[in-house]
Amino acid sequence: MLGNQNILKNSIRIRENKHKDRNLVQKHYHQIHQILYVLENSGEIILNEQVHSFTQDSLAFITPYSPHSITSDTKMTVLVLEFEMDEFGNDMKMLLHQHCFDETRLINMNLFTSGNVRQLLRRMLYEQSQGKVINQMSMKICLSELLLILLRNRKEPSITNANTFRAERLRKYMDTHYFEVTNATELSQKIGISTRHVNTIFKEQYNTTPMKYLNEVRMEVAKKLLVETDNDIPSICFEIGFESLATFYRRFKEFTGVSPKKFRLENKYSG
Repeated sequence: MLGNQNILKNSIRIRENKHKDRNLVQKHYHQIHQILYVLENSGEIILNEQVHSFTQDSLAFITPYSPHSITSDTKMTVLVLEFEMDEFGNDMKMLLHQHCFDETRLINMNLFTSGNVRQLLRRMLYEQSQGKVINQMSMKICLSELLLILLRNRKEPSITNANTFRAERLRKYMDTHYFEVTNATELSQKIGISTRHVNTIFKEQYNTTPMKYLNEVRMEVAKKLLVETDNDIPSICFEIGFESLATFYRRFKEFTGVSPKKFRLENKYSG
């Protein structure tokens, strides 16, 4: 018999399900959306009448009234995130619809994406434990970020070489997060390998180290801001991620051969 597991609406909740050896969760459905994330061990999940392997770091996106069942091979731990789509505005709903997130599916994630997903789920567990209104707001923000990560994950090209993939992901991360990266250790922690290994695989791919590449990205952004805006130089220094104005001046002059002020004077009104 198909079970209907009714859950309170207008909420975002996260919980942990522990499955025993060879445990079968009979086919059932819910009235809200669910995201199932395997924390450890493995089993099988049936979605849309198809059997899928359900292993560590696998993620299932399940829409309302979509029948599904789970069988564990061994003791398996699954995080269950439950939410109403009414939590979001029309823009988010349309974006999810355009990328087929109005259908139940198993989502294959790369190592970088699964790491980000784990961090967000961990944060949501903490926020839920606090139980205040502000924590509920934070959970909604985390859920929005999680859905955006899954949307972007669908656009990632397939790269079979692990080191090439890691280097590419780091490059893209620095292209979009140049203002918040502080050191090489932070980058290595993003993909779970040593700083030395990060430097090696990145240099093999791009013939430079991650921190040198980060500096180049910041300098190019600084040049653009100096020419195209009237922002003062300390503001630009802060915007691109430098804590010290003296360090910014030194790096900029090393990169361009002139000071930020002189670069602006020579280029702002040229052409």
